[in-house]
Amino acid sequence: MALWRKRQMEIIKLNINEVIPYPDNPRKNDNAVDAVAESIKQCGYCSPIVIDEDNVILAGHTRLKALKKLKWKEVECVRKTGLTEEQKKKYRILDNKTNELAEWDFNILDAALAELDFDDFDFGFDTQDLSVDDFGEDFSLPDGDKGEICQMTFTLHNEQAELIKYAISVVGECSDTFGNTNKNGNALYEVVRQWAEQRK
Repeated sequence: MALWRKRQMEIIKLNINEVIPYPDNPRKNDNAVDAVAESIKQCGYCSPIVIDEDNVILAGHTRLKALKKLKWKEVECVRKTGLTEEQKKKYRILDNKTNELAEWDFNILDAALAELDFDDFDFGFDTQDLSVDDFGEDFSLPDGDKGEICQMTFTLHNEQAELIKYAISVVGECSDTFGNTNKNGNALYEVVRQWAEQRK
């Protein structure tokens, strides 16, 4: 009980200009602002900014920039008090870093993406044919923890990408999936396998 009293949390509404960015924030977030703004616009403000007793941000710098982009005048924040300066610095780093430790279950993600309509969303990438293969190296499994499944990321010209997409769409059933459940990965393997057979 004493610990709870010492480290209280409350939800408060502030003028958006009263929320103070932490001046030494090590996280570069400008590239994420548009996507976060679009998420808030489409799904609502679901994850409040966390501030300390002086209204300095502990977590939520990108959200603040996104809300300003959306012309919000007021914002609800979680005010966390009772932390030492060292704890505040640790939290700012850990809040971002621990998110990077999570991994995707690609089978579940693939099924979820197939059920969702992203036509009205603009996150800076084409979601018309969105699949787990489009998420790139940020969604790679850590080195040493890949087991028998790995991911590969390529940079292609649009015409190269279109040719590969076409080949994947017409190649037919993969001869051997090796237990892989990703349809695009299996199709690409089959394209390369058939090419290799012709080269023999």
